Amino acid sequence: MAKKGIGDKIQKIRESRNIDIDELALRCNLDEEQILLIEDNKILPSLAPIIKIARSLGVSLSTFIDDSEKMGPIVTFAEEKNRSASFSNKNMKARSHMDFFSLACNKVARHMEPFIIDIKPDESNDYKLSSHEGEEFVYVLEGIIEINYGKEVYVLNAGDSIYYDSIVNHNLHAYKNENAKILAVIYTPS
Repeated sequence: MAKKGIGDKIQKIRESRNIDIDELALRCNLDEEQILLIEDNKILPSLAPIIKIARSLGVSLSTFIDDSEKMGPIVTFAEEKNRSASFSNKNMKARSHMDFFSLACNKVARHMEPFIIDIKPDESNDYKLSSHEGEEFVYVLEGIIEINYGKEVYVLNAGDSIYYDSIVNHNLHAYKNENAKILAVIYTPS
């Protein structure tokens, strides 16, 4: 997915529902400036703000990720995993350091969002924790990741997994400046 698509979709849905920026900011507990920067495609936020915006607009997360929807099963072949969306999970001005490859692109009315995520190293250690409704399952395919979850810190190697409530403040990033790859399944209640 092109970086531009998410902001455009948010703005289109918000305007079609006659919701002002300040009202949306209040509904999802985000800064008005942050929403404007997202809509103008000047920043790529983490999943947490996108999930909050989706819930506040009454749409699923998939609304911002997919281009079309299809009935029946969705099969993603290895050579098709070139459609990605990049997000940053530190702050509004941070560079992107995660590439998300959707494994359920176009599945109608889904409740889970499965991704293969390539995690790039980031020398900064000022990770911002975020939270959103739902649950997450993460399985490390390659490399090592670190997860800050509440007051705990978990280091997971290839083959390790974690399942957690995403309402607890959390952050996932590459460990010791190494590339990593994970399978992540995010569930957000309807």
